[in-house]
Amino acid sequence: MRRAVVVGASSGLGRCIALGLARQGTRVAMLARRRDRLEAAAREAGEGAVAIACDVTDETSCRDAVAEAAGVLGGIDALVYSTGVITIMPLEEMNAAAWAKLFATNVTGAALVTAAALPHLARAGGSAVYLSSVSASGGPPWPFVGGYAASKAALDKLVEAWHVEHPSVGFTRLTIGDCLGGEGDSATGSLVGNDPEHISRAVTEWRRLGYFTGHFIDVDHLVDVTIAALRCGASSAIPSLTLVPRAPTPPIPSAV
Repeated sequence: MRRAVVVGASSGLGRCIALGLARQGTRVAMLARRRDRLEAAAREAGEGAVAIACDVTDETSCRDAVAEAAGVLGGIDALVYSTGVITIMPLEEMNAAAWAKLFATNVTGAALVTAAALPHLARAGGSAVYLSSVSASGGPPWPFVGGYAASKAALDKLVEAWHVEHPSVGFTRLTIGDCLGGEGDSATGSLVGNDPEHISRAVTEWRRLGYFTGHFIDVDHLVDVTIAALRCGASSAIPSLTLVPRAPTPPIPSAV
């Protein structure tokens, strides 16, 4: 795997994954909307990394960004779709605009980027990984993020559909639990933009139900798992992976 495109690479988990790929010698095209953060991330990734502006809610932007990435890299062996937005609010308060925003980024954007990258991935026998959430298919619905969970469940089915229609590419759905990401711009910012009161009510309810434990996935582990899935390629693709935090092992009492 020599050439990878990471969508959502300006911050959070996407940035962590792009930097991890670069450290292992992969040439990385880093796609996102925020040009300033994207260019800073590409500088940190080092030689061989390129920053390309891309708005996943715009079809032309997706097509042009992927074409530019393929041109610069000389092809595409791997794709990571890490972009996602989350809306924290009761379902009855979700209006049409809120629903449209969720699905435009979490589902339609993934479809548009994949369609643009598909010829390159098929030619290379490459692979694609999509970050999903345990709140979608990994258990019971989480209160106050029903809209987000519905969009991620749709993404899950979308990845399965791509796999059925295009077996020449290895498609993997990577379902993850709580992960804080790295430091600085590499930290996840999923709660930004949501009503603090809704966030407080949601966290209280998640803790009551035992969904939010306070344990988090090590971001380096997430990066390693993502890269391992990409390296499988089409011939030995893993359709679905789940990565959740594990509570620390209690200390073994010392003998008296």
